[in-house]
Amino acid sequence: MPMYVLGIDIGTGGTRAVIMDDRGSIVASATAEHEPFASPKIGWAEQQPEDWWRAARLAVRQAIAQGKLQKEQIACVGFSGQMHGAVMLDSFDQVVRPALIWCDVRTGKQCQELSQQIGFERLIQLTCNPPLANFTLTKFLWTRENEPENWSRVRSVMLPKDYVRFRLTGERAIDVADASGTLMLDVVRRQWSAEVLHAVGIDRAILPDLYESPEICGKVSAKGAEETGLAAGTPVVAGAGDQAAGAVGMGIVAPGVVSATIGTSGVVFAATDRPALDPAGRLHTFCHAIPGRWHVMGVTQAAGLSLRWFRDTFMSAWAQDGADPYERLTAEAATTPAGADGLLWAPYLMGERTPHLDPNARGVLVGLTASHTRAHVVRAILEGVAFSLKDTFTIFSEMNLPVKRIRLGGGGARSSLWRQIQADVYGDEAEIVEAEEGAAYGAAILAGVGAGLWPSVDKACESVVRVANRVQPNAAHASAMESNYAAYRRIYPAMKSILSS
Repeated sequence: MPMYVLGIDIGTGGTRAVIMDDRGSIVASATAEHEPFASPKIGWAEQQPEDWWRAARLAVRQAIAQGKLQKEQIACVGFSGQMHGAVMLDSFDQVVRPALIWCDVRTGKQCQELSQQIGFERLIQLTCNPPLANFTLTKFLWTRENEPENWSRVRSVMLPKDYVRFRLTGERAIDVADASGTLMLDVVRRQWSAEVLHAVGIDRAILPDLYESPEICGKVSAKGAEETGLAAGTPVVAGAGDQAAGAVGMGIVAPGVVSATIGTSGVVFAATDRPALDPAGRLHTFCHAIPGRWHVMGVTQAAGLSLRWFRDTFMSAWAQDGADPYERLTAEAATTPAGADGLLWAPYLMGERTPHLDPNARGVLVGLTASHTRAHVVRAILEGVAFSLKDTFTIFSEMNLPVKRIRLGGGGARSSLWRQIQADVYGDEAEIVEAEEGAAYGAAILAGVGAGLWPSVDKACESVVRVANRVQPNAAHASAMESNYAAYRRIYPAMKSILSS
């Protein structure tokens, strides 16, 4: 009987389940949408963990049914998911409050206090990362300070994908890649930082156990099997946060190959064989999903979110005619020249991480004239997101990190215009891999290693990750993009001076 592996990705907008065979081919897949995240105040973002579990159950059952598989044919399960979210459970394993998710930036005060209490430089030494409002620890500290009654009930904490795996297996576990984004992990040693936990008064007992990403950390429980249609006893690996898992799915496992992924957020990701540090903290240095390896990445908070915001705010009527609004918008944008006739977009709708580390940054549209059209605005958004990602490549150059090949992923890789814009902005050839399943595909690869289909993540990627096509930069466009990028980099200082005055 042929065997398969299952990858589950707990995203922001929905949960994706993919079933893969031992050749890396997807035999079935399904997606179940989540309820939109709540934003009761500016900079707040919350989701209900129970909704992730509902969506996961639905997606898994649909994928198994689509593949016409017996539950016993699933050899192993791997997880991926949105990073940094703060899930808090009480003594009865009930959710204490809605999870503060990755793009929630309400914790500026807690970040300042961490810098004062531990020291900005010392925190980077301990965790390889600065105190940012996105990171999980700051969300716990905010809850403790602002909702003491809720915090007094907390008996265990975890990240989004780990909550879903907890519901599936009953085990409290986390991989070192996802744990790197909590600001509580000693990234160099791949263990919880006793010094950080002591300094902030967080009890190690409430944290999940640490595992390497391809390591088996539990089995599907009887209750989990009943609710998902999986076989009880099916092994489950620790998996990885969506960025590390997505990188595995694109073959970003060794130094020199870099990914630029545009989803809700945008990420430029490079694997390293050492924990490379940016002393200014502009990049994140995390453990990779591969034992003994690390990665550095820069993050744009509102990458695909910028285009979604424009669609939802100004084009809601299009949703009623059945056409894909994104395809219509990008088709319009393709009719305008590279550079959008001088129009520039800074995508700081949810603050910004790389390179500004500023939760109070705001989106900016610069250079509007009466001759600009909706198509110009959309093109400026696509280019502005690419400029934001180019900031990370600029820092990579400063750090002497090799960039030999660039692979594109996420929604930004599915749009032919956005692919070309990225190649033009980066000034380099861009590769598109054959499988477009992203983090769920990476989670399935990790499950395959856990099941013994491949001896290592490297061997698995050599076997299943294939480049489908390449996009060459347009020389004339690349020159215009270089000029516009220089202008783009002047937007943030100007915006900051206005908002802080």
